Amino acid sequence: MSETHLDRAHAAMEQGGEAERLRFYEALAASELFLLLESEAEDDQIVPQAFEVEGKNFILAFDAEERLAGFAGAEAAYVGLSGRALAEMLAEAGLGLGLNLEQGPSAMLLPPEAMVWLNETLAEAPEEVETKVREFQPPKGLPETLLTALDTRLASAEGMADMAYLVGVVYENGAQGHMLGVIDAVPGAEDALARAVSQVLTFSGLEAAMLDVGFFRASDPAAARMALVGLRFDLPKPETPRQPGENPGLDPDRPPKLR
Repeated sequence: MSETHLDRAHAAMEQGGEAERLRFYEALAASELFLLLESEAEDDQIVPQAFEVEGKNFILAFDAEERLAGFAGAEAAYVGLSGRALAEMLAEAGLGLGLNLEQGPSAMLLPPEAMVWLNETLAEAPEEVETKVREFQPPKGLPETLLTALDTRLASAEGMADMAYLVGVVYENGAQGHMLGVIDAVPGAEDALARAVSQVLTFSGLEAAMLDVGFFRASDPAAARMALVGLRFDLPKPETPRQPGENPGLDPDRPPKLR
């Protein structure tokens, strides 16, 4: 199969330094992964296939269904879930991750300690504040790496909002900074979107205060003002909307549990 986003992030990590390592973990957390199971999931209970390496237990996951089938066969049982949800699950269970084993250039073993670190990093919640914007300005001075990472993360937020504008802002109290103005977010998706932006900053090695997140309706006059000066990001529309509960790994309100 063709090269995946995780393959590219892994290759950059192999050739780069700390910044590339952080971006790999950001990509892992944002990816949909397919976890190989011993048997079909029962309600929200799953039993992943596990193996031991040097006294540490690992489970198997792949970033494409084709890769999982190539490793285990077409009849294998599996469940799809986000990298973020998988990190939380493995950290709590003390398990490591065997990623894309025998199925791509990003094949690697991530020990239990890496899953604990990733889960703790992802658990850091953005701070919620209320303040009024006095002026919107064109964004300036932000690193290209941050813009690329932000574009990649928003591209994975399928169906969660219509679009977003990156703008410079001057607040009523005189403070200045940058803000991502999200337009027409799906009700209930605000927290996930704010966390996603916060994680982009965290894994970029930048201070969270560099970028705020605001939510607006398309009918809000502020949306029109941002459209005049902002950098626009269009979020993809889902081709086939998923129904909550159709897969225990894809329902954020009902994550799978290990048995």
